[in-house]
Amino acid sequence: MLVYLMGGRKVTVPAGRLTVFWAGVPHQILDFEGLCEYFVLTIPLAWFLQWHLPNHLTRAILHGGTIVEPDDGRLEADRSLFETWSEDVRDGSKERRHVSLLEIEARLRRLALSVAEHLPQPASRKPTAVFDEQHLSKAEEMAGYIAQRYTDSLTAETIGQYVGLHPNYAMALFQQTFGTTLIQYVTEHRLSHAQRLLVTTQDSILNIAFASGFGSLSRFNEAFRRSFGRTPREYRRLHQLIHP
Repeated sequence: MLVYLMGGRKVTVPAGRLTVFWAGVPHQILDFEGLCEYFVLTIPLAWFLQWHLPNHLTRAILHGGTIVEPDDGRLEADRSLFETWSEDVRDGSKERRHVSLLEIEARLRRLALSVAEHLPQPASRKPTAVFDEQHLSKAEEMAGYIAQRYTDSLTAETIGQYVGLHPNYAMALFQQTFGTTLIQYVTEHRLSHAQRLLVTTQDSILNIAFASGFGSLSRFNEAFRRSFGRTPREYRRLHQLIHP
């Protein structure tokens, strides 16, 4: 069993379950139970989107969801699959790599089937993401830039300039691709960073606000309360892992 701090909330992953999330969402292992191996598979976002997986799964992932497959006894089969994929990567054969990618796509489609009744179905069958390769590349660049620089003073202008796009077009492209605005995405990273510090350190609330990229304590408190329904101090009191 693993306990993650995922996008600012605690998520428990039971042992033996296939779990999928967008690595662009800030995440950190907080706790674990037992000593056993676990497999991590990282798929480029462009591949994930270009597979045109069922829309309810794609939407959930891009909106920061953590998808945990219901317990259906697939542990041994999945262990065998992950071991095979690992061997294929080490082998370096293009054909084996191609086969592995087909199997990974199929496994995600099976996951989508198993969780379909638990995820909200979109009102429209139209894709929510842009699948053009050039657009995906720009949107991924922006997400990556934000993930690396969210504690800096970021604006739509600085982000757009980094990828060579007009700020208005950069904002529209990002929202069309990921279903959230640039500013919301920056704020989510900052809040998740702040939550990690609140849980794992004894730094002052003021220092945590500035270390997370907020320009003032009042903005930090307002954003935190708006997102989580409580103040940073209340959150720390409930979840802090170390105590004075």
